[in-house]
Amino acid sequence: MILSVILIPVIAGILVLLIPFKKRSHMEIFLEGMVILNSILVWTLLVHRPENIFTLANFTGNLSISFDVDGMGMVFGGLVSALWPLATLYAFEYMTKEEHEKVFFMFYTMTYSVTLGISFSANLLTMYFFYELLTLVTVPLVMHTLTREAILASRKYLYYSLGGAAFAFIGLIFIIIYGNTTDFVLGGVLDPEKIGARTNVLLLIYVIAFMGFGVKAAISPFNSWLPDAGVAPTPVTALLHAVAVVKSGAFAIIRLTFYSFGTDFLWGTWAQDVVMAIVMFTIVYGCSRAIKETHIKRRLAYSTISNLSYILFGVTVMTPTGMIGALTHLIFHAVIKIAAFFCAGAIMHQTGRQYVHELDGMGCKMPCVFGVFTVSALALMGVPGLAGFISKWNLASAAVESGNGLAYGGIVCLLVSALLTAIYMFTIVIRAFFPGRNFEISSLEGIKDPNWKMLVPLFIFTAFIIFFGLYSGPVTRFLTDVAGGVY
Repeated sequence: MILSVILIPVIAGILVLLIPFKKRSHMEIFLEGMVILNSILVWTLLVHRPENIFTLANFTGNLSISFDVDGMGMVFGGLVSALWPLATLYAFEYMTKEEHEKVFFMFYTMTYSVTLGISFSANLLTMYFFYELLTLVTVPLVMHTLTREAILASRKYLYYSLGGAAFAFIGLIFIIIYGNTTDFVLGGVLDPEKIGARTNVLLLIYVIAFMGFGVKAAISPFNSWLPDAGVAPTPVTALLHAVAVVKSGAFAIIRLTFYSFGTDFLWGTWAQDVVMAIVMFTIVYGCSRAIKETHIKRRLAYSTISNLSYILFGVTVMTPTGMIGALTHLIFHAVIKIAAFFCAGAIMHQTGRQYVHELDGMGCKMPCVFGVFTVSALALMGVPGLAGFISKWNLASAAVESGNGLAYGGIVCLLVSALLTAIYMFTIVIRAFFPGRNFEISSLEGIKDPNWKMLVPLFIFTAFIIFFGLYSGPVTRFLTDVAGGVY
């Protein structure tokens, strides 16, 4: 069952390229049907979890390619499978103005497969294998338009990703040498007898591996590839920023910290302080750069840099409560940010406009899109009653409960980030709904909201943001069980 949900999107992607569809609508029905079918199978798998680990291949020693559905896999796999059908539906309309559709959808669907492979990895080697595959299937998506900017952006993304993977690989090697197993075990797998007097060496390796996986999570100073990747079609940038790539980086760091090295080994050490300080800097840096950015997607990209480090801040607190906060923000930020990016994509698709100063008065012409964008902006700020508030509250609570003096500084960073987020997000909202006195509505002639393929995902995301902002109890209880090792 696990293997089937990973293989079906690959097969579907290849068939999209090979089948000579008579009408575009036939391709859409086939692809959407396959994605929905796979998502149903994933959720069936989550409900009826297999009792044993599925091993695809055994290598020497304790090295294997194996899959399992534990609590972390349920969180990430469930999130990805819930968002992908909606993202695919949105992409159908967006790609009507783009070329090489079949190639795009092939790699787009394959990315679904690889992300599920990361979600359901039973050990560090398997996760690393799919982590590398994720780079290979997303590079063609970044360079899809084949413009000079797209090619340069894809190269930068590739070089950064390969460099980060090399650092992460060092962490894998040391886990193999000094751990009892490469399997994911809550609490870590390091063997104190093997470590001996090499504690500082292992701590250094953790920092190196943290930064290696952190490349995909856009941690400073390895984040410049993310804004540049905004030249890709919006369905791709939404995946990069909200679902697949950056979240895979954050997910890998959670696995590394809580399931490989273990918080008992890391808590109270200089390594914890180093990674926490880097994360706090990234939070403030990302939103500071977002204020200065005038391109819509690049502004949202810097917002992602800041918000991804919210997740990592919860990780660096290194407590069960911190893990709950990290997972909460991993889920809620994914929905909030994909809604924001899809709004930006709808604007660009309908008008061709890409810069903030070009959005004056467009809220009257595209009320649905800018209404959703306003909700996502409020959620990113952390306004009570919306999903973004819940995750930020959990993170702040974790920082207070930890008793770590440096973590208190993280709360200040969260507050500063919320203020700066209000500035760079509501600049767009205010210009859209309240243009200046000299604005002429005639300049927006012919502009309107997109069709249902774009609007339906946006409305569903908005409903999610509001519902879980008001009723987050079930999600929080489930994540508490995950952090406690129940799943």
